[in-house]
Amino acid sequence: MIRERNQVSVAGLANGQPIVFVHGFGCDKSMWKQVTPAFETTHRVITYDLTGMGSSDLTAYDPARYQDLQAHADDLLKILDDLDLSNAILVGHSIGATIALLAANRAPDRVARLIFVSPSPSFLDDPEAGYRGGFSREDMLELITFLDENHLGWSAQMAPTLTGAPAGAPASEDLTQSFCRTDPTIAQHFGRTTFFADQRAAFTGAVRPALILHCDNDALVPMQVAEWMRDHVPGAQLTVLHAHGHCPHMTVPADVVGAMRDFLEAG
Repeated sequence: MIRERNQVSVAGLANGQPIVFVHGFGCDKSMWKQVTPAFETTHRVITYDLTGMGSSDLTAYDPARYQDLQAHADDLLKILDDLDLSNAILVGHSIGATIALLAANRAPDRVARLIFVSPSPSFLDDPEAGYRGGFSREDMLELITFLDENHLGWSAQMAPTLTGAPAGAPASEDLTQSFCRTDPTIAQHFGRTTFFADQRAAFTGAVRPALILHCDNDALVPMQVAEWMRDHVPGAQLTVLHAHGHCPHMTVPADVVGAMRDFLEAG
């Protein structure tokens, strides 16, 4: 059963509009713990662990299948089917935003709106297209090699960079521990799938309105990516959060909740 395999949790109003949260690389559903309670009085709130992450059934992670992000979109669609969800709001962080988008593009009848938290269609620069993703291929290979060779060291170094908070701060500690709990072999495989993905075509083909939340000082995703999405994703609007890091749902959750509510209440 998909609910057990992916540790699906349901809270909030049983008859409320569904809002499904999709976490990012090396994380689990607990990363949303400062955001989800704000919606439990108005929505049916669903969180889950991506296959291979968190407390999901690690034996279900087939590298050949999950080298394609569409496999993660398949899982999300199975959850929507299993819970019989329609008119859903999908909220995704980082690569979770891409997974949410892929699912919405394939099943627009089940999805009403999308909320992207620190999204990136591609982390890689494409000079010929005038696209700045933030990393050259060489820089990304160096980052992935570091992950391959020293999983714990990578986790301890990257977490403060991604949260924009000092090492030992609650958000950095939560992310460090989440990275460290991730199976190293799966982390290496999913890391390559995440950081070398190019889903610009999928984003330009979005079929549901979307909110883009981007921190004005994100060490992983430059502002140019957020502006590219604003200009190329149909029906998208950009809200810039005055915050450091790549994980505003962990560092400035009240700002994230406020922006989400504004977007949803605007209809």
